[in-house]
Amino acid sequence: MNCTKCKTKAVIDLPRHNAAFCTPCFTTYVHEQVAYAIKHQRMFGPDDRILVAVSGGKDSLALWDILLKRGYKADALYVDLGIPGYSAKSRAKVERFADTVARPHGATLQIHTVQEEEGAGIKELSNLVHRPTCATCGTIKRYQFNKAAVEQEYDVMATGHNLDDEASRLLGNVLHWQDEYLDKQSPILPASVEGFAKKVKPLYRLSERELAAYALLNKIDYIVEECPMAKGSKMLLYKEVLNRLETESPGTKHRFYWGFLEKQTQAQPAATSMAEKDQALLHPCKTCGQPTTGEICSYCKMMARARLSSSSARPTS
Repeated sequence: MNCTKCKTKAVIDLPRHNAAFCTPCFTTYVHEQVAYAIKHQRMFGPDDRILVAVSGGKDSLALWDILLKRGYKADALYVDLGIPGYSAKSRAKVERFADTVARPHGATLQIHTVQEEEGAGIKELSNLVHRPTCATCGTIKRYQFNKAAVEQEYDVMATGHNLDDEASRLLGNVLHWQDEYLDKQSPILPASVEGFAKKVKPLYRLSERELAAYALLNKIDYIVEECPMAKGSKMLLYKEVLNRLETESPGTKHRFYWGFLEKQTQAQPAATSMAEKDQALLHPCKTCGQPTTGEICSYCKMMARARLSSSSARPTS
């Protein structure tokens, strides 16, 4: 098997594109896909300050790597969830990448520790508020990433969601006809109201397999294991279903998701419509000031409930 571009020996085949690449050409392909996503979706410019949400996995570290190599001003934030064994390992991967790759580019890594800031690890918090661990985790991460981006005046926050993530999320939203989520499923969410950071997904054109190959070929050390708290997640099931379809019909995932984005754009100017809806529905949380649809945002409600449960569980003297 030879490289489609330079005809030397290929190291990876991409059936959905009917192509194969050697290491240098594959790296170029990945960078070009990200560059196209940034330009086509008008995600950010060369002078913008970017905050990358990193987890220690291949996607977020690959994203940080690509942005730095393309000359962007990209710092990162890692949220340490306090998951026994897993969090220490993923944090070590992020810190090692920051020391060896990011720091020479002048980039910095910030760490938010849930145990210290929220008063308990993610599992204990989810037990206190009687919510699934993934839901608790999502609430904390969304809040803390947005808070850091807004307070430190970053122009945009970038996440490592890939094509597989977006296609599986779309499948779940369509199966349940979750119109509100479908409206906001886009590679870019504008800073529609004060207190919301602009959020982008520069990897939406690249598959999970492609990003794993990029990380391997570019010697990015990442945590391979899935988060132990994600066991039984419906998103993993949707990914399995889509993987089977992709095997039988290469290109299924990108046709499904990119087709949705095209129809969405034709139906309405998404950014304008989204901004108008948010401005009508959102106002500052009375506790923290971040935008919310109710008086108190979901994060502040959750933390108040956790404090109440914790205090009622303490033995009285």
